[in-house]
Order: sequence, then C-alpha cells, then structure tokens
Amino acid sequence: MKKKVLACTLAMALSVSLLAGCGNDSGNGGNGGNGSSAGNSTEQGSAAQGTTGEVTDVALKVWCPQNQVDTGIMGEQQAAFAAAHPEWNITWTTEIVGEDTCKTEVLKDVDAAADVFLFSSDQLIELVDAGAIAQLGGEAEKMVKETNAEAVAATAMVGDATYAIPFTHNTFFMFYDKTIMDESDVTSLEKIMAKETADNVYNYYFESAGGWKLGAYYYGAGLTVFGPEGNDLEAGVDWNNATGVAVTNYLIDLINNPKCAYDGEIAVSELIEDHRLGVWFDGSWNYDTYKNILGDDMGIGVIPTFNPDGNDYQLLGFYGSKCIGVNAHSKNMAAAVAFATFLGNEENQTLRYEKSAQVPTNITVGSSEAVTNDPLAAVIVKEANEASVMQPSHSVFSSRYWTYAGAIPTEIRSGEINKDNVQEKLDTFVKAMTE
Repeated sequence: MKKKVLACTLAMALSVSLLAGCGNDSGNGGNGGNGSSAGNSTEQGSAAQGTTGEVTDVALKVWCPQNQVDTGIMGEQQAAFAAAHPEWNITWTTEIVGEDTCKTEVLKDVDAAADVFLFSSDQLIELVDAGAIAQLGGEAEKMVKETNAEAVAATAMVGDATYAIPFTHNTFFMFYDKTIMDESDVTSLEKIMAKETADNVYNYYFESAGGWKLGAYYYGAGLTVFGPEGNDLEAGVDWNNATGVAVTNYLIDLINNPKCAYDGEIAVSELIEDHRLGVWFDGSWNYDTYKNILGDDMGIGVIPTFNPDGNDYQLLGFYGSKCIGVNAHSKNMAAAVAFATFLGNEENQTLRYEKSAQVPTNITVGSSEAVTNDPLAAVIVKEANEASVMQPSHSVFSSRYWTYAGAIPTEIRSGEINKDNVQEKLDTFVKAMTE
C-alpha cells in the first residue's frame, strides 16, 4: 500500500517546503487581550480600534491542542487577526481539544462545537457526512490547492470539494536516546530489542495510539484494509492470513518482552528523564519536549524494519495531515472562514514551526535555508517517502478500524489474545471490519 504518488509528490514539495512553520501576520499591530479561565479553556477578548466604519461584534470559539495554548501560538495568532480586522470586535473562546479527538467532540453537538477547529485529516469524511464541516471556496480553497503538494491537498478534500486547510504533516518517526542506542542499533526492531541495556532500561516503547501506530506492523508486512487505497470495500481485510498471524505472534512476543515498555503503564517523558528508554515513536509536535529533556543525547530517524516471518519488512506509518476546519453551523461564518484561512497562511505556518516544530505543508514557506537544512525536516521527508502509506479516509474504515484495531494490543497485553487463539481472534477482527 506504499503510495508512490505521495512519495514522488512529497519528495518535491517537502524538499522545498518542509519545515517552515507558521508565522504570524501582524496586520496593523497587536490588538486584543489574552487571559485564561479555570479548567482547560482560555478566553480572550479583542476590541477593534482605529476603524472609521461600522464595527460588528463577533464571537469565535476555537478548538486546538494544548501545545498551541501553552506556547502562546494561538493567543498570538488571535491578537494579530483581530488587529488586521478592525471591522470585527471579536470575543475569543479557546478550548483545549486534541486533533485526534476533535471529530468525536464536534459530532457530540455540532451547534455547540467550535467555529474553527484543528483536526486530523482521517476524520474528514465523517465530518463531511455529518454536515459538520463547511465546504471552502474563494481564497481558502485557492490557498489549499496552490500552496500545497497535490497529495497533501488531497488530505483536505473529498472528491473535488475542499473542506479544510492543511497546516502540518501528520506522521510519526523514530526517536532514540544516544546514550543507550547508536545509529547502527536502530535500523531494525530485532537489533533494538537485542541491545544489552541496564536492568532498569527499556529498549523499546510500544504504543498503539488507538491503532494509528499499530497499523505500521500490518501494513509494513504488505497487509491492507479495503485494498491498497483503503477505499475498496469489496477487497475486504486480509489481516487474518498467514502473514497476519505471524505479525500478531510477533506483537505478542514484543508487547510481553520485559525490555518493552507499554503505553499507559509508564510515560515516555518519565523514562527519558532518567535515560531509561532506548527507542520510541512520536511526531514533530513533541520534538521540542524530548529535545528539552535529552538535548544532544536525542537522536531521530526513520522507523525501523522488523522480521515477523523470516522476511525483513519496513514498518509503514500512516501519513495524513493536520487541518483547520470551519463548523458548517457557525453563526459567524465570514469571520470563521477568514480566521481559518489566516491560521493556514505562510506566516502562521512559520510561527508554528518556530514555536512548536510543526512541519509546514506550505511549499513556499519551506524554501528558507533554515528549513531546508533542518535535520527534522530531512527525517520527515524520508519517513514520508520510504516508510509511510496514505492513511485511509473511507467512512467505513474510520467508523470501524480505530475501535477494532485499537483493541488488538490491549487484548494482547491482557492475555485475551495469545498464541493459542490468534487465528480465531484475527478472524473475528476481519468479520467485524467487513460485515
């Protein structure tokens, strides 16, 4: 399911555009306060100044992940947008909602959801099917199609219709502690697990991420869900063949290996603070966190190979994007679309890169020397081209995969899936996915 179009397109687009992130359109100067309320939300108010025309009161609710608030990025972007639009007296409400859970929160009550929200592209189909996300036209659609590689723009589209604005690549890669592993140790999971380490050190950290990272093992071994493109329901799911059984048996051994830490039982940050973890997978959004802890001891690279059945396979992570969407039920549609477009522009992609290491999708913004020479950019380009598959976005995939695939490692860890019943359990998984 290796997506050659993705590889070729990203090779050109990312080599030019990769890590430039998101800057801030300063408009006419800073305008608007930035305060915080109790709990997991912040509220900000802005008063339009210096306008001779009519000023309209506008309320905009924004959902974004924690790091966009903690770094001050969202507050800075909101103040700059308000300053650039004195025709609107904007009252901001900013609430913490992760891109991974955004769709679920939106669909609980679309009318009460944010006007503008950040989400992962695999959620797009369900948002469109529910009538929860506005179709974009005009400058927003033009920006998506003209400033992103075709394969990246496709993650924000359904057919020919544009529904969102990509702002960063959404895939994961490998991190490692150089005091525990060197570059030659991390080329395969076999070498990683075979490395002799202290008794209190874990060689590897297993995280399913609800099936998002789990898929790398099955897709890496050549298995698919609904065919190579993920949209052919007639092709079914082949995870219960001999290769799927071998991969699952491999995961049983890996997850139960005492040198493998298991997500939910101990945190990566806790382990790496004491140099107790060799290798883990994560994305650019946590790059600064790990770098601040490990400094020069942190290494990064493409995810490794593994050998479940006597053959070496390259693990293949899902590729998608993180996007900006507008609620189709927004009561302030013009302002919401304008703000979403503003968040996706070159300046704000630069700002997000500089403050949170989020790799921009904008082609032009990545042409700077700082971006093209960034080792993080190089890893993400290589990961996208050599160790990824386009994440399926079919509504049936999305409605079933995360629940059923996400349960596999949980049941392995609990012992519910074991080597005596792997075939039976995989048959049940395939049936649940296809019936």
